[in-house]
Amino acid sequence: MKVLMFGWEFPPHISGGLGTACYGLTGGLSQIGDIDVLFVVPKAHGDEDQSNISLMGANNVPVSVKKLRFSKSDKSINYIEVGSNLIPYVSENEYLKLSEKNISENYQPVTINNDEARFNFSGTYNNNLFDEIYEYSLVAKVIAKNNEFDIIHAHDWLTFPAGIAAKKISGKPLIIHVHSTDFDRSGGKVNQRVFNIEKEGMEMADHIITVSNLTRNIIIDKYGINADKVSTVYNAVEPVSKKVKAKLKKGVKDKIVTFLGRITIQKGPEYFLEAARLVLKKMDGVRFVMAGSGDMMNAMVKRAAELKIADKVHFTGFLKGDEVTDMLHMSDVLVMPSVSEPFGIVPLEAMQSNVPVIISYQSGVSEVVKYVLKVNFWDTYKMADAIYGLLNYPSIWRLIRREGKEEVDNLLWKNSAKNVREIYLKVLKKKQDSLPGTDKIVIK
Repeated sequence: MKVLMFGWEFPPHISGGLGTACYGLTGGLSQIGDIDVLFVVPKAHGDEDQSNISLMGANNVPVSVKKLRFSKSDKSINYIEVGSNLIPYVSENEYLKLSEKNISENYQPVTINNDEARFNFSGTYNNNLFDEIYEYSLVAKVIAKNNEFDIIHAHDWLTFPAGIAAKKISGKPLIIHVHSTDFDRSGGKVNQRVFNIEKEGMEMADHIITVSNLTRNIIIDKYGINADKVSTVYNAVEPVSKKVKAKLKKGVKDKIVTFLGRITIQKGPEYFLEAARLVLKKMDGVRFVMAGSGDMMNAMVKRAAELKIADKVHFTGFLKGDEVTDMLHMSDVLVMPSVSEPFGIVPLEAMQSNVPVIISYQSGVSEVVKYVLKVNFWDTYKMADAIYGLLNYPSIWRLIRREGKEEVDNLLWKNSAKNVREIYLKVLKKKQDSLPGTDKIVIK
């Protein structure tokens, strides 16, 4: 079976959980043996791990100059890119704030040689994001026309237009994979333009995969999609290499409680600080780390000062790669107090690193793990009790640590990939049954 898969990022060039999930899923699919994935991203850098997939950069695909026109506005593409730090999960307010920071007028979106053109996709989440999403869909038509495949798989709203374009040109069934909705990212105040793209993708898809039942229910309730069309496939984690690097020394004797993620309304950083204040009123010898970046970071620095705990709270900024691993190895407890979390891979990574975890009930990962402590994001007193209990009762800490590690070691991407494969086969059979006898699909 050949899968044409559209994503927006792929390791090592990632900004969040979307690229990590795509990498894990494609790795799991490769272990099945009868699935070949052509993974398309806007920009290929050349250093991506292609051991499990064939990776194609849309920036390397030539397009006929005669076709370089927007069908809706019928105007030639001649834009200036405005750079920013937008990532797929930020709110509209954060996007607007970030877009004011990094302005560049040197970017040329199209390179034309003779009768061919190539889009110079940024490969990031820039200020011209909606234009790049549409340009990506133009190239998707060319890719779909020139490659053989059985099914299309598009990850998150950024790639839904590309998936729709590939479906229209090829007639092949489309699977969309929802890792997050705008209801999660915005705290309920949706960006109508993003919502429209999400809804169109859901309506055009032959089937929808969600990362949790939490997200599945949002799609059914908020987007009006038939429940039979939506299936949940949980995320997972890659097995940890047996060659574990030497752990860094903390440099302090204090216990470390960590918040690791984007500092945005979706992640609930203010509740983490409120819980920290309550814990610090009861005990000494503990420090709180807020590892990440986001539109609420300055507000959280100010809030820590207002709560008079600034000397016990540390802000690291954005962490990536080995920096994340090092932070987890130095942590005694990880807290994820998300307000609305479609899944949440960070707790699984912490459990792999033998770190006891506290998560909110409002997270998809709470549906699949038992050996963690769960609280409502808004209940800072229970959150503080959970932190205090883990730090002061070694037997509980060791139990959650040991059982959590064993539990997460069984949450493998190859198992998630098997569930995705079953959905592929179900969709292809339904498509096949709807075709006349002479047009039956042959799956290779």
